[in-house]
Amino acid sequence: MSRALPKYNKRRVAIVGGAAALALTGAVVVNSALAGEPGKGGAADARTLAAGPGTIACPDVASRLPAVPASAKAEVDRNLALLRTQIDEANTRLAKTVGQGGPNFVQNAILGPLKDKRVSTIDRIAISIGRQGTKPQGLDALAACTLGAGGAGGAATQAPAGQGNSGNTGSAGGNGNGNGNAGNAGNAGNTGVGTIACPDVASRLPAVPASAKAEVDRNLALLRTQIDEANTRLAKTVGQGGPNFVQNAILGPLKDKRVSTIDRIAISIGRQGTKPQGLDALAACTLNR
Repeated sequence: MSRALPKYNKRRVAIVGGAAALALTGAVVVNSALAGEPGKGGAADARTLAAGPGTIACPDVASRLPAVPASAKAEVDRNLALLRTQIDEANTRLAKTVGQGGPNFVQNAILGPLKDKRVSTIDRIAISIGRQGTKPQGLDALAACTLGAGGAGGAATQAPAGQGNSGNTGSAGGNGNGNGNAGNAGNAGNTGVGTIACPDVASRLPAVPASAKAEVDRNLALLRTQIDEANTRLAKTVGQGGPNFVQNAILGPLKDKRVSTIDRIAISIGRQGTKPQGLDALAACTLNR
């Protein structure tokens, strides 16, 4: 009995020691897991807060206008309101496209098209004032907008090979690459195949008054130039962007330009006759493959 007791004690010590070791191991595992899980207000929360997009800032046009003739006030006010709407739409698009596009996505798909819209709208404001007074000069310098604080401005961080780039990073505090899936998507955006085709506007016009012919011809020529520029851009951006790159960065902006140009044609004809209706249906273009 005296010899059996030490053996029993040894077994008891071994069991107790093993249980303590197991408990210690479990505590280490739990603590390690908790250490790797960000708490409230931790780094993960900071990244989430920083992931929101910036906002688009544009020069104020109203404050740069001369005295507006009473006869032009309604049209000027309408176009000033349109400028505000364009900025709101661009900010909405900025928020919805975080993580999309190539390194110049924000510039190509948001800021560039916004500038084109503003050029046309500001031009209409200047023309309206000029009909009854002196047409203001230099307003086109107010067309370009910038991405304000919180946005990365489209200058995305270069991702590792094969992961693509994330053009709209949403924030300078973001990680800059996402996982690359939304950015490049295997270069599925602009495959370099095809040319841009747009509906013919000249053939859909009614008789053009002689007094409007010069302005109409100038805008018809501008429509052709816009298509040529879009085709040139299509050729220069082969392999860029995500699956919607061509639509977002080329076809969409082209449609916006054509809407404004076609509208000017209709207004020109309408000053001396009946303004043609439904021409805006001719603004959208397609990619022929």
